[in-house]
Amino acid sequence: MALRTIVFKTDDILRKKCKNVEIFDEKLGILLDDMAETMYKANGVGLAAPQVGILRRAVVVDVGEGLLELINPEIIKAKGSQRDVEGCLSCPNEWGYVVRPMEIVVKAQDRNGKNIQLKLKEFFARAVCHELDHLEGRLFIDIADEMVDPSELEEENNDNKKKGRKK
Repeated sequence: MALRTIVFKTDDILRKKCKNVEIFDEKLGILLDDMAETMYKANGVGLAAPQVGILRRAVVVDVGEGLLELINPEIIKAKGSQRDVEGCLSCPNEWGYVVRPMEIVVKAQDRNGKNIQLKLKEFFARAVCHELDHLEGRLFIDIADEMVDPSELEEENNDNKKKGRKK
């Protein structure tokens, strides 16, 4: 495994639509392993292939329930809505409120090409939606309805700690 360089919002590759993965081989496995290592090292919860300069439909997500790899993912059902603050490894120190579905059903393939289908809720659904936007050339800053000053987030986190809550 190797760390990959995360590209930033000024890189044109983040604005391009990704192509489907058609070959499920060792090269894909290496990409997924590298993406996971890069995501963990950067303290992220998700990473899409274009964020490491690869225009393929592949994402990794780990919201604390274990690593999920999705190849050629597609949301086939969405229900409800949630509005919360998001950030992005490609947009350091930028935060904004984004509305996402509360629940989704996503179909995809695993690293071996096997078809999978998952029902995801709450933060897990949010993280997957965020990563799938990258595959379409969209960043959260494009759809945020309100940007947030990072110092406001620190104040809110400190208030929550004083009250015994975690965000």
